[in-house]
Amino acid sequence: MNLAVILVIAAVLALGIILSLAVTRSLQARGSANLAATIRPIDVEAFRNLINPAEDDYLRRRLPPAQFRLVRRARLRAMAAYVQVAGRNATVLARVGESALASGDPRVAEAAQQLVNHALLLRRNSTVALARIYIALAYPNSGFAALRVVDRYEQLSSSAMLLGRLQNPAAAVRLFRS
Repeated sequence: MNLAVILVIAAVLALGIILSLAVTRSLQARGSANLAATIRPIDVEAFRNLINPAEDDYLRRRLPPAQFRLVRRARLRAMAAYVQVAGRNATVLARVGESALASGDPRVAEAAQQLVNHALLLRRNSTVALARIYIALAYPNSGFAALRVVDRYEQLSSSAMLLGRLQNPAAAVRLFRS
């Protein structure tokens, strides 16, 4: 029984990695014209509310078990949507950073390298977080922590803003929804 569970988890993780690679390849095939326009802002406060363990504890105490599982699954699907958008934004910003690496200005090149590093880390974290979300959808009473995705997204945002200010002070990249 334990071996079967381990194999299922490994298969889900492998599927997540394969899908992530497929999405990455399809994004690389698209043209690089106006990459910043493809970024979708995220409401970080709403995302933080969804991943807050205190909110889940509150709902667990206040709702009957069957209703809690329904609400928890709906919240997990919303989390997955946020994580997918964050991962897509990270992919776009990694490409923006890669194109800015060739800049002659060492400050721009350094900011671009920092942006690429943060974007790659966020992409990895979002893939892992999606796998954990999909496992939690099967077991809604289990715990979940996507705080790293939100924190990495905020780091990525500040790196993108820095690079944007260095390249073009008049137009900055907007990753948060106000």
